[in-house]
Amino acid sequence: MIEKEEIEYEKSVLIGIINKFQDEEKSEEYLDELEFLAYTAGGEVLKRFTQKLDVPNPKTFIGTGKMEEVREFIEQNDVGTAIFDDELSPAQQKNIEKILKCKVVDRTYLILDIFAQRAKTSYARTQVELAQYEYLLPRLVGLWTHLERQRGGIGMRGPGETEIETDRRIVRDKISQLKDKLKTIDKQMAVQRGNRGQLVRVALVGYTNVGKSTLMNVISKSEVFAENKLFATLDTTVRKVVIRNLPFLLTDTVGFIRKLPTQLVESFKSTLDEVREADLLLHVVDIAHPNFEDHIASVNQILDEIESADKPTLMVFNKIDAYSPEVIEEDDLITEKTPAHNTLTEWKRTWMNRLGDNVLFISAINKENIEEFRKKVYEAVREIHITRFPYNNFLYPEYDKYTGEIEED
Repeated sequence: MIEKEEIEYEKSVLIGIINKFQDEEKSEEYLDELEFLAYTAGGEVLKRFTQKLDVPNPKTFIGTGKMEEVREFIEQNDVGTAIFDDELSPAQQKNIEKILKCKVVDRTYLILDIFAQRAKTSYARTQVELAQYEYLLPRLVGLWTHLERQRGGIGMRGPGETEIETDRRIVRDKISQLKDKLKTIDKQMAVQRGNRGQLVRVALVGYTNVGKSTLMNVISKSEVFAENKLFATLDTTVRKVVIRNLPFLLTDTVGFIRKLPTQLVESFKSTLDEVREADLLLHVVDIAHPNFEDHIASVNQILDEIESADKPTLMVFNKIDAYSPEVIEEDDLITEKTPAHNTLTEWKRTWMNRLGDNVLFISAINKENIEEFRKKVYEAVREIHITRFPYNNFLYPEYDKYTGEIEED
């Protein structure tokens, strides 16, 4: 299922709705993210379409008038792909494809497609393939329209149904095989985690594209793949890190995203087990992103779903080099101050009021405040270690009292 071919940039349009759950501003923000997803997958977005609807149209997701507007634009501009911001039902997808006569992709499948491109190891590819098949199973009917019974005619009075059922059986068998394969790998990974001894485990978590892999490279002095695209990291990377003389294990995990497909959460269970079994979480945040607080809420929600929300956590606000607050001119008496106008100092004060000292502001790429970061992590790991092994207290003094040779970056 997973193709290795490089995807050429495809002309695409984005389609979303505005309703009581997401106002115009929120819808625009989701479409911004969807456009970044499309770019990551190899798409060039020509236009966005939005419509105010209380509930999506059960047949075509958007109304008939708006659908006709989309169809005309696609026809005039030779657009190959229509991308919807929410998951489409199999019936909706089939109906829309008939009207637009182009490839129709929803947010879920777009994320699956990116994962398919990014998966490098056998384990990651197996996880993605399972998610793809589970997504595909209820949509198989759309793949056999050339054999549908309704079309009638000689030779069209049944083979379609037979072909669909045969294909469904093949896909169900494939899903079963992949699940068995993942169970075997899960056991192997559980053994690997068990063989890591009693070292404290630290996991980097956060929204996708916040700089987790860059930070991993800085602190572990390794070469984990990092790129300014969504989901650059799929495979879990574990490195032994030593700060001063204190060793611990640092794990770089897959990034989270809003509306993360349930198929991926299930198939990436072992990857998420690294988070579940961690002793300390480093929640990395891209403070330069205008909606970083929503990203924090999305990550916390997923952590809650995998029962990891109560773990000791350090909030690491990254990319301070790229942050620039909006400015209100001195003679502007109308504009009200919003969080977007906060300086880094004000954000630091805000988050320290909320979380105390468990807050850091750094730039991983420019190595700003990395020494403070190392100190905070050392102290947090030391506290966990000496709680577990009280007799080791004398081996790991407080960060400022360490008298051994200091590592050079």
